[in-house]
This record gives sequence, structure tokens and C-alpha cells, in this order.
Amino acid sequence: MKLLVTGGAGYLGSEICRRAVELGWEVLATRLDRMPPHGRPLRLDVRDEEATARAFLRHGPDVVVHTAYRPGGPDMESTIIRGSHSVALNAHRCDARLIHLSTDLVFDGEQGAPYGEEDEPRPVSPYGVAKARAEELVLQLHPGAVLVRTSLLYGKAEPGPQELMAFSDAAFYVDEIRCPTLVGELAAALLELGLLDVAGPLHVTGPDAVSRYELARRLRAAHGLDPDEVRGAPSPRTGRARNVALDCSRAADLLATRLRGVREVLE
Repeated sequence: MKLLVTGGAGYLGSEICRRAVELGWEVLATRLDRMPPHGRPLRLDVRDEEATARAFLRHGPDVVVHTAYRPGGPDMESTIIRGSHSVALNAHRCDARLIHLSTDLVFDGEQGAPYGEEDEPRPVSPYGVAKARAEELVLQLHPGAVLVRTSLLYGKAEPGPQELMAFSDAAFYVDEIRCPTLVGELAAALLELGLLDVAGPLHVTGPDAVSRYELARRLRAAHGLDPDEVRGAPSPRTGRARNVALDCSRAADLLATRLRGVREVLE
């Protein structure tokens, strides 16, 4: 099995690559700024459609997992939208299975969580808007793709973005609800999806819906730090999705991989 992972040096991408190598898959890990720690590195800017076409044609992957993105900044929109367009177009051209990573933030958090796959995306942040547009393009260009909507990721040996935030003196929103997901379990689920005949949106997160404040407290406690040092605050009234918990019952029925809740993992 030949796997191509975009964003192969990223927090999720590198974990997918590590696990796939352990399974004996041939792994191509795309890179832009940093060298991927696992798999064979492939320098590629996914926004460059011609370069992406050459890479896919040359290597002929069986499965593509598209994790490359920017959470903000001037390159966010082009990386998410143009990059997803390029990857989906060329994955379809080479008849590769495509697993496209999306987010719970395609929802506005005001329509009654938990959200199912059939619920209409209504993003309220620029990041959510870009991700929702990318979903539309992917399904137009590669109807067989699976759109995996997930949430906050945590749990690698080295502290990731959520841990580093929890270790800081930032204030955490007490009314912003997400479903934190252990990165290794999500990676295992994505590799499993690479072998399953399923398409369209699929919600894949841990089952516990918790506030950003509770997550920060639990992360600090799990690393031997005082959870009472975490400061709570209400979220801004605009531009933030509040309760975007996802209904993952369909994924639970499809997958052998069990995704655990943050309370169980960090107990």
C-alpha cells in the first residue's frame, strides 16, 4: 500500500506517517518548511497544482491523506482552499482513495449540538469558512472522498499546540465546547478509513464534549502542573463557534478503532 500524506511534518500528519510505516506501508510525506520525521520526504507546496500533478503522476499513491493546512495568517485561505482543490483534483485523476481532514468549526455552534453529518455547515470564523469551502470543492472534484471532521488534537509524547497553550497563562473559554481527540487514535482511524469504502462527511472525534477551560485543566493536571492556575473566561460574542460537539455514532459503527474521551485518557 502506497500512502501519500500532505503535511507529513505536522502534528497529525507525522503521526499518520509513523503508524503507516509501522504497518509496512510505503509512505510519502510531503514537506514545505520542516523535514518529516517518518516516511520518505517529498517537497511539495500543495497550492501548486502543476507540481502536485507531477508528484501524484510520478508516485501513483493508492491512498492520500490530506492534512496540510494553516490555522491562520496570510497563507491560510490559499493553503486550505487552493491546496485542497489541487490535492482532490489530482487524487481523483490518479484514482487514489482520498481522506480529507476538516473540522468541527464548519458549524456555528448555535444550532443544537451534537451535529450530525447531515447538518448544514454554517461557519462563523475565517478558518471555518475556508474549511467549509474546501469541503465543497473536494466533493465536487473527488466524489469518492471521505471528509473527516474532527476537533482539538492532543496527546503526543512531545507537547503539541493544546498542551503548550495549557501550560501558558492564556485565558480559556468556559462556554466554548469541543470534542478533544487523541491524535494517535485519530491517526489509526484515518488509516483504517483508507481501506474502507465510505465517502462523504464523517465525524471522528473523542466522545467527551468539554469546554476549552476543562481541557486546559486536564492537560495541566496530566503533566503534573496545577490545574487551578488555569484562568477561565467567556468567549467573545462574535466570530467564535461555541458548542460544536459532533455526533460520531456513524464512525463508531464503521471503525474498529475506538476513540476514547478526554476524561478517560487523562484520568
